[in-house]
Amino acid sequence: MALLMLLTATALFAAPPAKSPAAAGENAAREVIARYAGEEVASKRITLTMDLKKKNGCDRYEYKVSGGKLRIRGSSPVALTRAFYAWVRSHGYGICSWSGNRLELPSRLPDEPKVSVVSPFQHHYFFNVVTYGYTMPYWNWERWEQELDWMALHGYDMPLVLGATEAIAARVWKKLGFSKAEILASFVGPAHNPWARMGNISKLDSPVPESWLKGQIALEHKILDRARALGMKPICPGFAGFVPEKFSSKFPQSAPFKTSWSGGAFHNWCLPVTDPLFKKIGGMYIKEWEKEFGKCDYYLVDSFNEMDVPFPPKGTKERAERAAEYGDCVYESIKAGNPDAVWAMQGWMFGYQRDIWDPDTLKALVSHVPDEKMLLLDLAVDYNVCFWRNGVNWEFYPGFFGKPWVYSVIPNMGGKTGFTGDLEFYANGRLKALESANRGKLVGYGAAPEGFENNEVIYELISDGGWTAERINLDAWLENYTKSRYGSSPECIKEFWSLMRQSVYGSFTDHPRFGWQFRPPHDRGSIRANDKFHAAVRSLAKAAPELKNNPLYRADLVNCTVQALGSRMEDAIAANDEQRFVKLARLADALAYTHPNNRLEDWIAKARSWGKNNAEKDYYETNARRLVTIWGPPVDDYSARIWSGLIRGYYLPRWQKYFEAKRNGGNANLGAWEREWVEKRLPLPQPEKIDDPVNACLKAISEN
Repeated sequence: MALLMLLTATALFAAPPAKSPAAAGENAAREVIARYAGEEVASKRITLTMDLKKKNGCDRYEYKVSGGKLRIRGSSPVALTRAFYAWVRSHGYGICSWSGNRLELPSRLPDEPKVSVVSPFQHHYFFNVVTYGYTMPYWNWERWEQELDWMALHGYDMPLVLGATEAIAARVWKKLGFSKAEILASFVGPAHNPWARMGNISKLDSPVPESWLKGQIALEHKILDRARALGMKPICPGFAGFVPEKFSSKFPQSAPFKTSWSGGAFHNWCLPVTDPLFKKIGGMYIKEWEKEFGKCDYYLVDSFNEMDVPFPPKGTKERAERAAEYGDCVYESIKAGNPDAVWAMQGWMFGYQRDIWDPDTLKALVSHVPDEKMLLLDLAVDYNVCFWRNGVNWEFYPGFFGKPWVYSVIPNMGGKTGFTGDLEFYANGRLKALESANRGKLVGYGAAPEGFENNEVIYELISDGGWTAERINLDAWLENYTKSRYGSSPECIKEFWSLMRQSVYGSFTDHPRFGWQFRPPHDRGSIRANDKFHAAVRSLAKAAPELKNNPLYRADLVNCTVQALGSRMEDAIAANDEQRFVKLARLADALAYTHPNNRLEDWIAKARSWGKNNAEKDYYETNARRLVTIWGPPVDDYSARIWSGLIRGYYLPRWQKYFEAKRNGGNANLGAWEREWVEKRLPLPQPEKIDDPVNACLKAISEN
């Protein structure tokens, strides 16, 4: 009897059996769907089964509707979530976007035959190193959870996860004998971390508060836990060679060199990859990372990005040997920390710096790295095709010399919010890679925007391209996109898209900015706001009687109207009409304030939320203001957000100071005022209130 009681008690208090990987994956996918569609839909109107095998390493899914239920099968949690979202979008039932979500399902789902999809790519990549500056530096877990859900629904399974880079580095530097003060001073302000990570800058808004590092560790755990639960394959940071300024005082046998960036305006200190300490520190870094966060399969190490590498002359045996040695040293440093890990490397330099990176040099660089231990991120195919027009990299470097690679695009520089992008290219540019004799080991597809929460149609289009090898009919796709976003697709919206494709969405602008977003005098920018663009905005406005109660339509109408007003502001500057410029600027700012994403106040609030006291809050606000205005300086006006708060609080008063000085025959010291605005955090004027954004847009469009 005693034995029976003991066995019974043991059974009662034993840990519940662990979920199978399939059950855990199904649950993670269901939770994503529940956050988007609601618990009732996720638990009662769909079934999820993760029982399909991948095909040639590529995810697949199936769905059908029977008995009033959507029945989904998939090969991974992301395949399941992507299947649900693809079904929603295929019927125009809804959309998941940064400016808001929509979902309207019928009361009973009509039966549908099975739909089967196999992605042509093993990996679906998202983020850029500098997205962590231009969009995500001050996100909290709530915002990160939204983004991971967005990624899962859109089918992305390979995020770049770099948030705790400095926190882990701090532990390495401490073990190597650096003091807390030296360590904190070696890091820059959080919004500028990406460029310190790539060796471009140092000392900008240094030192960072110690609380920042602790907060990033806690946040990174949540991000990685969720990504792994969804079966994602995160790319985490490795050691790229950039060291604290006082490194030589601790290790006099080493000779870090001074980097140079932005014409010599910025620098950092870099340990040569051939220094024996490079391998040691690289191994230490990965071991510290995995001690905190667990094993990772991919590590990003960019020791050469936008760097002038001291190679011997092209075509020489010495150059090939040096490049091969460099590649070998970087890989060995990763291997020292995790022998199973893959070295991921950004390929921005392959198109941007072909004066350095000719085919022989890249071939030599990767020659000592086993094929299965490398992943090349070909970041900027849109730049190759639409801007530089210098030929795609997989042809210039034939098949990337047998190394696995990811096709990717950079639709945005600096988080600029101006409209730009060749929709036809983003719809079908990937087909040239899939059909190329030099495709080599093309294993992935994705997007690496420097900033996002803008130009949403482009990201929806890119996402869909990752799940089909077929040509996308752009006209049909845009009609479905409109229906998904607004619930219907009126004829005037079709006209809107046709005109947008003949203006801002028919070409690729490297840095879309209006002239008034530059320091005066500068009257014209680079946004293709031609007559067809203004006609497009008028076409969008025609849908107001039908769609005015749709929040996403309101957001889009506001965004388009503000940018149309931005174009008229350029005209006013060109005509030297200060009064009209001021009137238009104030109206544009007031309208932008009604948009869910386009407020400087929100950017500042996110930054200040990381502060533990007023001094820290002010520090983060200064850093956040700096990034979207003077940047350093001298990378002035690079980020160029068409945001409420920036218009009335920064761009407008800057031009008013210029106009005033011009009237008085003086010279406005705008540089000093800009720095004061950032570093003394000059207060923002209150926004003008608009109660009915749709009517305000219609009035602005008709009058301007």
